Amino acid sequence: MDGALALGLPLSMGQALKVKESTGSEIIWESFLPSGEIWFSGKFDLFSFDPIKTSNEATAETLKTLFEAAVRLNSDFLSKWKKYSVSTFLDFEPDWGLGSSSTLISCLADWADVDSFDLLQSTMGGSGYDVACAKAEGPIFYRLGDKEIEVNPAEFLPSFRKNLYFVYLGQKQFSADAIKKYKDRVVKSSQIEEVSAISRELCEVNSLQNFESLLKDHEMLVSEVINLPRIRDTKFEDFWGEVKSLGAWGGDFIMITSERSLIETKAYFESKGYPIFFTYDEIALQQSVETSS
Repeated sequence: MDGALALGLPLSMGQALKVKESTGSEIIWESFLPSGEIWFSGKFDLFSFDPIKTSNEATAETLKTLFEAAVRLNSDFLSKWKKYSVSTFLDFEPDWGLGSSSTLISCLADWADVDSFDLLQSTMGGSGYDVACAKAEGPIFYRLGDKEIEVNPAEFLPSFRKNLYFVYLGQKQFSADAIKKYKDRVVKSSQIEEVSAISRELCEVNSLQNFESLLKDHEMLVSEVINLPRIRDTKFEDFWGEVKSLGAWGGDFIMITSERSLIETKAYFESKGYPIFFTYDEIALQQSVETSS
């Protein structure tokens, strides 16, 4: 949010959007879970974008806001007298906090032929980091500048990735709420520089021990800025590895390190009540990219 360099790791799981056109003047929307079950459905008036019928009022209002913003950015979008049947397909559960909103914005921006960052800022706000990841083909460096957004490929494929795991904490966090709280904090320029340095060093270290040291430094710094304790200190004090909060602190996913076996590591988190567990190779998008100059 304040211009620190971020290391982004896009996921192999995402979201797809399909649109069919026919005659009429409405938008029929259906959102599908990985199981094929519909988790949201709605019918919208094509001109006011008011929901005519919906399974969830809050989600319908979010979509209305996105439609309105997309039309402001491109007046030709949804200007034809047509019926649009829209289907979205998630590769992950929407409550996991893995980017159901950011991938939706990315897909909708493509459909509307508008800039995804403009659509984000016109609606949900935020740094844009997650929207950049939605389109990335591999790890990226991301920086929100005063006048422009910088996105560049990052060479991040650690030799010790078999020791990296991701665990779902089961407490859905809402980015908009976290952003509001964060804006009340005062961040020093030295802290921004330190975070940027850590992001770069994470791509350069050759050992798990040095990687863990950087994660700890980052957690301590963010803990000081947002005035919240590290998740390791509150829930996993007896864990033998390092624990890194991801996204809005307090829920969603954590990244953890472990030199013990997959079976033992997974069993530890299952004993704590956290059975949703991924290895690095299961969840990370690892397409090889060349670093641009």
